[in-house]
Amino acid sequence: MRYPDDQLSPEERDRLRPYVTHLDGPVFALVNLPETVKGALFARYSRYAGTLRRLLLDEFADSLDPDAAPFDPGTGSRAERLYERIFLGYGDDSVAQLGGAHVACEWSSNVLTKVLQRPRLGAYLEQSTRYIAYDGDVRGLGYRYFRDPELGPGYEQSMNAIFDIYAQCLPIVRAWVDGSFPGEAGAARDRAIAAKALDLLRGLLPAASLSHMGIYATGQTYEQLILHLLAHPLPEARACGERILEAVQGVMPSFVARVGRPDRGGEWIDYLRRRDQAAESWVARLGLDRPAGDPDARPSVRLLHVDGDEEALLAALLFEAAGVSEEDSALRLTALSADERRALLSDLVGTRANRRHRPGRGYEALRYRFEIVSDYGAFRDLQRHRMLTVQWQRLSPDLGAGVPEEVDLAGCGEKYRRALELSEWEYRRLAGAGHGRRLASYALCLGFRIRYVLDLNAREAMQLIELRSGVEGHPSYRAVAHEMHRQIAAVHPAVAATMSHVDSSAEPRLERILSEMRSQAKRDGAGTA
Repeated sequence: MRYPDDQLSPEERDRLRPYVTHLDGPVFALVNLPETVKGALFARYSRYAGTLRRLLLDEFADSLDPDAAPFDPGTGSRAERLYERIFLGYGDDSVAQLGGAHVACEWSSNVLTKVLQRPRLGAYLEQSTRYIAYDGDVRGLGYRYFRDPELGPGYEQSMNAIFDIYAQCLPIVRAWVDGSFPGEAGAARDRAIAAKALDLLRGLLPAASLSHMGIYATGQTYEQLILHLLAHPLPEARACGERILEAVQGVMPSFVARVGRPDRGGEWIDYLRRRDQAAESWVARLGLDRPAGDPDARPSVRLLHVDGDEEALLAALLFEAAGVSEEDSALRLTALSADERRALLSDLVGTRANRRHRPGRGYEALRYRFEIVSDYGAFRDLQRHRMLTVQWQRLSPDLGAGVPEEVDLAGCGEKYRRALELSEWEYRRLAGAGHGRRLASYALCLGFRIRYVLDLNAREAMQLIELRSGVEGHPSYRAVAHEMHRQIAAVHPAVAATMSHVDSSAEPRLERILSEMRSQAKRDGAGTA
């Protein structure tokens, strides 16, 4: 993969030298900046079309001290000696939870971003397809997608053709959105219209589309992430793992010191590879590697398993305030009528003024396991939730893809279908040419469907369903959230009733208009202050 150059002038390189571990390349860590600045920088990153170094120069120049000394990689080495002298003798892995770093992983494919976001104990910020258009060229690269010489010139021709269709459709769909949703003219409405048009067309973007990611994590989390990346079958993932390791070594080398040791990290990586190979072998042996669907497959949500009941939930919610065992509490609860149990649950949950008011840990006594088929774009958003178990199968064309109704109404339906056909054709060509299904998945548009599992407790279900059913959400993942809520209501109606901030409205709308109006009001207020 060839990566675009930030085109930094000598003066800009000197300005940035104190604040990044690497001035070149797609992966680097932030250093010598206040935590609030790093947080604000990453927050802006998701809607900024450029790179983090350029953002730092363009919009955060006031946070940079012109007299700051260049970053000294030796600082990490001195800290490493101190760490080894004081802490390593205790043999306590939890020490690696006490230091963290901000790392930028730029020009990452949408395939790679899902691997990067897999660890639970980290914070991740990804450039959004809702705010970044993919219709233009990046200097030195062309369209924004992952390239690998192994995939051959035919791959690039197909990708360019798909991006051409995206670029042709974007102004047409945007004009249709503008004419179909009347409202008061203004900056907020313009941004909402742009977001709606980009949302409708994101299914055209291939999984090879490049994104920028910001990660904040502890040393322990980085160690685990790097090991999994180095063991991954995708060359892009292994290369990223090496770069993250180099970046973290510049900031907190002791916390990832075991990665490079053959008897520690080496054996760990071998174990991960053997584990994956065993799964592949048994899948083939059992005949489970056959296509699991057909082109006419539809999106679906299935509640596979429920662990616990509402009585167990009530006992768990009372546990911390009680002075008896949970079994004694459960026994006493059996004497309550159904109405009394509903009243008790209502009291224990309380009045939730907004979705951030969530009940106590007792809600974790219930678990739900859902198997979902949705387009890859919706999966990308649902996979980002941290405290749940997410497992997914490889992206393939076997479960089909859909065309948004509004794209047909805008007059771009046939172009959209042509892009999906090109995408599937290229996938099958690559897979048939010996590249394997993993590499071939780069060619598939985000509109193709994928099967995955979300396994989560009731507390996390409340958070996910209320957030992803929200008025501002993308219709594809809103539909998943609504169906998850309906199926929970079928088995635990009282629990579903406490999810009081589920937005069930279904009328066509500019999804982002309310948020953009609030943001514009804040901008206007700041301008007049």
